[in-house]
Amino acid sequence: MSGEPTLPVAAVARRLGVAPATLRTWDRRYGLGPSRHTNGKHRRYSPRDIARLEVMQRALLSGASTAEAAQYALDSDTSAANTEPVALDDPALELAGAVPTQQNSRHEPSYAGYHVREDVGHTRLARRLSAATIALDVRMVQQVLAEAVGRYGPLLAWEHVVRPVLSALGSGWRGRSSTEARYLLVELALGAFTRAAPLVERPRNHHPVLLACPRPERAGLAVHVLAAALARKRIDTLVYSVALPADVLVATVRRTMPAAVVLWAQREGAIDPALFSRLTRGKQRSRLFACGPGWDGQRLPATVELLSGLPTAVERVSYVLPGAP
Repeated sequence: MSGEPTLPVAAVARRLGVAPATLRTWDRRYGLGPSRHTNGKHRRYSPRDIARLEVMQRALLSGASTAEAAQYALDSDTSAANTEPVALDDPALELAGAVPTQQNSRHEPSYAGYHVREDVGHTRLARRLSAATIALDVRMVQQVLAEAVGRYGPLLAWEHVVRPVLSALGSGWRGRSSTEARYLLVELALGAFTRAAPLVERPRNHHPVLLACPRPERAGLAVHVLAAALARKRIDTLVYSVALPADVLVATVRRTMPAAVVLWAQREGAIDPALFSRLTRGKQRSRLFACGPGWDGQRLPATVELLSGLPTAVERVSYVLPGAP
């Protein structure tokens, strides 16, 4: 189609999170280049060209060599020749199956009271973050994290940018650099979300909300995301993302008398639900919440409310605390 939209090399490189030189190398070595020309001078990428490169990128993230990924992309393009090409604004690219596909959504989701229009920004940032993390490019990872948090806030940056990349590195990508890349991203994301929590000068709550991971959890990063989101609602928090022994947690609750306690569990069975019973002994009665995929709602005490995720945690904690939001 002569009217089909196309993109230049620089725009495609930004979209994929790779250098323009990389695209030229893929074109020269594997024939994965642009198929359109403008006045016989500048070659431009069509939607089908871009879809083919995205297939190659997914294969690379899954551990294939560059040559194998290129051949897979070429074979996929041949098998899909009779299908409708992917639109330039299609956000369906998934990082090793981890980035949520958004093109079927027909409503505006709400995250702790914030409404966001579904667009391709999340996916593009996740793609850039993945490429920078795999390359161990500290500066670029920090820049993408700052952009994600600044543009979307801590909750959306976590849900749509950081967590999908961590999931891809942890399970869907088997390259040699996956382990060190994941640790790097966790460390830099921890700093980014910590900086995203503003100092609450006049908090709504007289006593802090205690956020903790009672067992060693790589997902301790999630409690810092929650702290940053609550701080933006003028809620003061006390955060422990390290492994907190049960006795230390109980002593901390008794001394600080928190307005609420949120315990995060990533892995099933990692934390004994009976720990909540120890937190309710004595005169202090804090609101108790269990958050994270590791909790079994059937085993929780009746005094504990199970939260499905971080957005729900922000909404519920904000609701139960006194004071104007």
